[in-house]
Amino acid sequence: MEFIYQARDNNGILKTGNIEAASETAAYEILQQKGLIVIKIQPSSSVNILERVKLFERVSPKDIVLFSRQLSTLISAKVPIVQALRVLQLQVSSSKLRSIISDVAEKVESGDSLSSALSMYPKYFSDLYVNLTKAGELSGSLDDSLLYLANQLEKDYDLRSKIIGSMTYPIFIVVAILSVGVVMFIKVLPPLVAILQESQVELPPTTKILIATTNLFQNYWWLLIGVTVGLIVGFRWYKSTLNGGYVIDKLKIHLPIFGKLYLRIYMSRFTRNLSTLLGGGIPIVKALDTVADIVGNRVYKEIILDAGRQVRNGKSIASAFANRKEVPPIVSQMTQIGETTGKLKDILERLASFYEKEAETMLGMLTTLIEPIIMVLLGLAVAIMVAGILLPIYNLAGAA
Repeated sequence: MEFIYQARDNNGILKTGNIEAASETAAYEILQQKGLIVIKIQPSSSVNILERVKLFERVSPKDIVLFSRQLSTLISAKVPIVQALRVLQLQVSSSKLRSIISDVAEKVESGDSLSSALSMYPKYFSDLYVNLTKAGELSGSLDDSLLYLANQLEKDYDLRSKIIGSMTYPIFIVVAILSVGVVMFIKVLPPLVAILQESQVELPPTTKILIATTNLFQNYWWLLIGVTVGLIVGFRWYKSTLNGGYVIDKLKIHLPIFGKLYLRIYMSRFTRNLSTLLGGGIPIVKALDTVADIVGNRVYKEIILDAGRQVRNGKSIASAFANRKEVPPIVSQMTQIGETTGKLKDILERLASFYEKEAETMLGMLTTLIEPIIMVLLGLAVAIMVAGILLPIYNLAGAA
C-alpha cells in the first residue's frame, strides 16, 4: 500500500514523498527508523480523492478579508507568523483556504517571507496583496498593512455584492420570461397554430411571424441550441484574445447608460487600489504597474501602463491622464492637486469614495428603471400573442 508523508529530518528540513508499507503504522515505523519526525501521513488514494474534490472548492473574497483581519490581529499581539498561520488554519471554514494556509506556513517555516509564500497563489492573493504585504515586512508594520488590506478588500467586496444584488432580480425576471416564452412556443402555441393553418383564411403579419417562430422552435430546436452554444463559445474565445478583449472592454465603457456605470466602477477600483499601494509605501511607478492589472479593463490597463512609463521619464500622473478622453477630467485635475500638495494618497481615497457612491447611486437608479421596462416588454409580448393568435381565432368564429 502506498502512503504520502510529510516529515522533518534532524536538521529541521521538511521532507515529503511516497512510501510503500503494509499499513499506516508500518509506514510510520519505517520513517522513524530513517531518523525522520513524521508530521503527516495518509494513503495516496485518499489524497487523490481529496484533490479531486478540491477542484470544485472555492475561496470567496470574504474568506480572504477575514483571514487578513485575523492575521493582523494575531501579529499585532506579537504572535509569531508561523504560529499565527497555524492558528488560522484551524479556524477558517474553507478547506481550500485551509490547505493554502498550511502550505504558506510550511514555506515561511522553511525560511521564505510571507509575501513570497502568498505570491505562489496569485488566484487568491493579487499583486496588490503581495506588494503591500512585502512593504509591511520591510517596514516592520505587517499588522498595519494586513489590516489596511482587509479594510480595502472589504470595500471592494461590498461594492461587488451591491452590484450583484442589484442585478439579481432583473436577471431572474428576464430568465423567467424567456423560459415561459420557450414553453409557449413548444407546448402552447403549436395546437393553436394548427387550427389557424387549417382555416384557409388570410392571416395578419403578426400571426405569420408567430407561426414561423413556432415552426422554428418545433422543427429546428437542435439548430437553435447549437447556434446559442456556438455564439457563447465564440464570444468567450474572442474575449480571450488580445484584440477581442480590447474591443469588448472598449465597448463596455461606450455603452449607453451602462458605459457610465462601468466607468465609475473602473475609476473607483483604480483610485482605491492606487491609494492603498501608495499608503503601503510602494513606489509610484510600481504602484501604477500593479494597479494596471487589477482594474479589470484592457483599455484602462493600457492607459495606466502608459502613465507609468511617462512618470518613469519624469512626467506627472496628471499630465499623462490629461489627454485621455477615457479618464474623466476630475481625475486628472484632482490628481494634479494631490501631486502638487504631496497628498496624492488622500486625494485618491476621496476620489475612490466619490466614485463608489456614484456607482451605488447609478445602480439603484438602473434597478428602479429596469423593472418597469421589463414589465412594458412583457406587456408588448402578451399583446403580440393576443393579436397574432386570439384575434384571428375570434374573426374565424365570427365568420362562422
